[in-house]
Amino acid sequence: MSKFFHCFFVLLILCITVQSIKAEEIVTQKIGSNELFDEVALPNPQMEEETGGSNVQSAEISENMTLREKLKTVYKLEVDNYNVPEYLFREALTHHCKEESKMDNWHIWGAYNAYNDFSISDEGSVNDKYNSNALNIGFDGFLKDNNGDFRIMMGFPVHSSRNYTQSLFADVFVATNKIPHHRIQIGHFRPQIGMEGGNSSYTLAFLGRSQIARNFGTARRLGGRIKGDYSFIDYDLGLYSSGTYFEEFFPGAEFVGWVNVKPLAKLDKNKYGQLKIGGGIDGGRRSDNFFVTGAYIGYEYKKFMAEFEWANANGYNGSYGFSRKHASGFYTTIGYMLTKKLQILACYDQFDPDKTISNNNKREYTFGLNYFVKGQALRFILNYAFCQRDNASDSHKIMLGAQILI
Repeated sequence: MSKFFHCFFVLLILCITVQSIKAEEIVTQKIGSNELFDEVALPNPQMEEETGGSNVQSAEISENMTLREKLKTVYKLEVDNYNVPEYLFREALTHHCKEESKMDNWHIWGAYNAYNDFSISDEGSVNDKYNSNALNIGFDGFLKDNNGDFRIMMGFPVHSSRNYTQSLFADVFVATNKIPHHRIQIGHFRPQIGMEGGNSSYTLAFLGRSQIARNFGTARRLGGRIKGDYSFIDYDLGLYSSGTYFEEFFPGAEFVGWVNVKPLAKLDKNKYGQLKIGGGIDGGRRSDNFFVTGAYIGYEYKKFMAEFEWANANGYNGSYGFSRKHASGFYTTIGYMLTKKLQILACYDQFDPDKTISNNNKREYTFGLNYFVKGQALRFILNYAFCQRDNASDSHKIMLGAQILI
């Protein structure tokens, strides 16, 4: 494991050093695991690190308003950026501290997401039940002058492989944005293993993650990371315990690194669009060595979006647990905003769970509709998926979901 420690500290020194260089201002998916809806990105009002300077609006609610006036304000709320979560009652549930306090503000929030699953196999059997739902309650605090922030988030999803205590505390961390263009974070959270595998669950295009994301990533760990964000490049480098969800204290060390390049950052996005090309690794030891590599390309132009992600694993340590298997997969998604609130999507997702066995690939063809009533704060979702397996019966899924963040 010495090579992982060496790699981490070399990259860490480079990241901190690069901040001295003059730079610009700081500025989805499928059917799957139980890790569907258990994270909301932490929005910092003092630094829009997650939004990249977005135009997300919150409902301005004052204590002097009547209930009818508050509901009317929420009703008129408009959210134009769907890449980040927003809360319906942010102002009502935010406490602004006194001037002499070291705290700037703290915010209590809640999130709920559930879907109904209608599954039909080629044999004609039908399974109509709620496969997954999650209730999250969070407490976020922000210090003055951007000195730091923290989060305590509890999750209440159903997990078959973990006890209640292991699932209760999801995000528990402290962080600071004092270094220009950087964020340092220490605690328990989801690392950036793959592009989709490390993103917030509440911004996924579909009702679940891709097969590579739900197998190789999404599991939370104890550790520390440094995130950098510049005009043409952003990165996320972290060193963690390979034990996930408090299941083991320290079975081994794990390094996770991801880098994105944004070659069109200085060009007019309305004319040329936005292009992101990324790649990264996840390596460590838990019972045995594991190593995952991945690559990503994403493009957005006005109402159109397209992305492709590939990953290969020689052993992995994801949300389903540690595996020594050699596996690989990829997905590609395209989407288009038919109106300001209605989005249509299509995705092809292929996964080989064990490359030593032939004819065992799994393919998912997914079509979706998202209706953003209030951006990600209130969204209705319809997904249809055709699941095709080389060594098992095909199946169809129709999923109706709803998401609300308050």
